[in-house]
Amino acid sequence: MFFVDTVETPGLGNRSYLAGGRSAAVAVDPPRDIDRMLVPAARRGVRIALVAETHVHNDYVTGGPELARVTGAEYLVPADARVSVPRRPVADGDTVAVEGELTLRALATPGHTPHHTSYVLTEDGRPVAAFTGGSLLIGTVGRPDLVEPRLTPALARAQHASAHRLAGELPDEVPVLPTHGFGSFCASGQARGDATTIGKERTGNEALVKDADTFVADLLAGLEDIPAYYAHMGPVNAAGPAPVDLTPARRADAPEIAARLAAGEWVVDLRSRVAFAEGHVAGSFNFEADGKLATYLAWLIPWGKPVTLLAGTPEQLADAQRELARVGIDRPAAAATGGPADWLPDGGKPRSFPRRTFADLAGARERGDRVVVLDVRRDSERADGWIDGSVHVPVHRLRERTGEIPDGVVWVHCAAGMRAAIAASLLDAAGREVVAVDDSFDAADRAGLTVVRP
Repeated sequence: MFFVDTVETPGLGNRSYLAGGRSAAVAVDPPRDIDRMLVPAARRGVRIALVAETHVHNDYVTGGPELARVTGAEYLVPADARVSVPRRPVADGDTVAVEGELTLRALATPGHTPHHTSYVLTEDGRPVAAFTGGSLLIGTVGRPDLVEPRLTPALARAQHASAHRLAGELPDEVPVLPTHGFGSFCASGQARGDATTIGKERTGNEALVKDADTFVADLLAGLEDIPAYYAHMGPVNAAGPAPVDLTPARRADAPEIAARLAAGEWVVDLRSRVAFAEGHVAGSFNFEADGKLATYLAWLIPWGKPVTLLAGTPEQLADAQRELARVGIDRPAAAATGGPADWLPDGGKPRSFPRRTFADLAGARERGDRVVVLDVRRDSERADGWIDGSVHVPVHRLRERTGEIPDGVVWVHCAAGMRAAIAASLLDAAGREVVAVDDSFDAADRAGLTVVRP
């Protein structure tokens, strides 16, 4: 009897899988912190005999080469992928034994990348699971624009064909197990639900219910900005990542934190946006450890810039260090735990700024306060409606566009509060007077603000 275990990486919106039988298993698209694959394998008492990549990933650093080295597993990589690590190249139709009657069959499913390959787990010749990577997702597909702009239209069309191939060759009851789509920016749309099958996708996936021309046109029209750090992930994975190092970072005292800020380095406060707004080290930035830390910090920070992490607890610091390693921010320059009183020189005073609601914003406008409303949501979110008179700069573009924001007190909002907190901290560090709107955008209408809807 076979099993499939799912290993979630919610901060990146990804999943990895461990699948096998009584004594052996395959790890599919493993994360860089490979202990998260080793633990479930040990719990089940199975040996990881195969490590399989569906593609060279653009959104995280793979743990594939290291997991294969540590376990002695064969490392399966699509034959056309240009990589420098030792591997067993797999081509369309290749089969690899997992254990007994459990076999892995490769299906070429280009689209997310030119070399993308899905794997079908079969038991006694019967398909029992499809690991579709960045090809067929839940209700959508992986985006086709991460490799090379000139290839994007052709890859979009290939995504349509690959989805139809999977639906055409596999029975309705086969579970579809994608790597992306759970908040990942590798997906062309948000996953619709948590689990699916070929049959469900046949009737609900945009690639399977639209003709090729309509699908391609809609897919290309809906593509948004690519996280900046993606440009570094593919080359790292192709060359072979170094083993992850999660040993504690060197501890920084208050004078060192001040010196690093003075040198223009990034000091990142991982505490909640509530705690940060109440008091923080001037010049530090707020990226909540419980938010999409890796995605947004890696997106905004100049690549290679030294980063010092400030955390409320050692556990919060360790979790953040692990998450950042998954996107290639390997070693913090330094770190500290506690609060502003521990991070400021004697006599130093923390900075703060207010948190408010959309009702408060409506009140400020009614009083005639000099208010600048800054919307830091993505373009697609803004297109569904915006506060009349607001300025729009997506949070990932804010650093280079701060000069475009008019004078006045900046009330910054997003959809729920997390990105507004990031933006408020960036503006606060730049010397602007800010108010962080920590509220759901749905409340703007109810607060009496005029929301323009196209």
